[in-house]
Amino acid sequence: MNADRAFIAVDGGNSKTDVVAATADGRVHAYVRAGTSSPHRLGYCEAIDLLGKLIEIARAEARWGSDVRPSRVDALLAGADLPVEVERLNADARSRDWAESVRVDNDTFALLRAGTDDRNAVAVICGAGMNSIGRNESGEWSRFPALGPITGDWGGGEDLGDAVLFHAARAEDGRGPATALCAAVRAHFGTATVEEAAIGLHLGAIARDRVHGLVPPLFAAADAGDACAEAIVERQADEITAMVRVSADRLGLGKAPFTIVGGGGILGAAPAALLRHLSPRLAAAFPLAEYTALDRPPVLGAAWSALDVLTGQVGGPAHLRLAEAIAGRKPLRVLD
Repeated sequence: MNADRAFIAVDGGNSKTDVVAATADGRVHAYVRAGTSSPHRLGYCEAIDLLGKLIEIARAEARWGSDVRPSRVDALLAGADLPVEVERLNADARSRDWAESVRVDNDTFALLRAGTDDRNAVAVICGAGMNSIGRNESGEWSRFPALGPITGDWGGGEDLGDAVLFHAARAEDGRGPATALCAAVRAHFGTATVEEAAIGLHLGAIARDRVHGLVPPLFAAADAGDACAEAIVERQADEITAMVRVSADRLGLGKAPFTIVGGGGILGAAPAALLRHLSPRLAAAFPLAEYTALDRPPVLGAAWSALDVLTGQVGGPAHLRLAEAIAGRKPLRVLD
């Protein structure tokens, strides 16, 4: 194998990390998956340490010996938000000698690259958290700090889960209206009351990451006509629309045609309860824009980013071959 045509692509989210080892002809030699690699959740050094382990596992799975030194590693991570964070992560990653060239940046770049070739585009990730990125044909970019509530962000899975708990707790003790979300909370956590679930979360008896699991019951309750659930989903649709609007304004897209890409665990699943509110809002605000939900693994965006550089073109037979290979291959779960 021609070693200078090898590369490694990483899409690191808040809940999972996908790593692909491939070559510039579009062949996938390894595809592995682990848990989160977000530096906000693990720490900066710990996140890079984990990437190093995953790269070694992918190399072993690909049967790349010591003679194979990849040309590139493109690692796009949730939590690589501020310029100072991106700089710090890149400095550490490049010191590890993984490849000739190493790039670490935010995972929104993976979503945008995998979702569209349109030069005028805005991508919104809605998974455990929320973030957005946009670009125009002049090469300008729009980004958000994406640090959670302290930078005005709301609408990710953790926010939705907290909102479910809020309304369920108030309904149970009488401060708020009755809602099917009470039964959803009790069923999800296996508790007799919502209060018991809340106390379990507070004391650590119930893992905090289980709150995200309230999202499917929320959408089911909204589909069934529950007013509290519907209000939460409407607010989420408003937040997504606001992110797109700000990016479009910054980039001068206005009423011009552009592409909106939705991804992450929530938007990628295209839940009917959310799209019922989101679609008309986007259509009214951006009449010439086209919305699409990413229906393929975002790691493809990281891989295509590397392939763009190695082949000197955006798109081509190798890109198509790579997309087909990733779509047809189940990732090997590692480091459980």
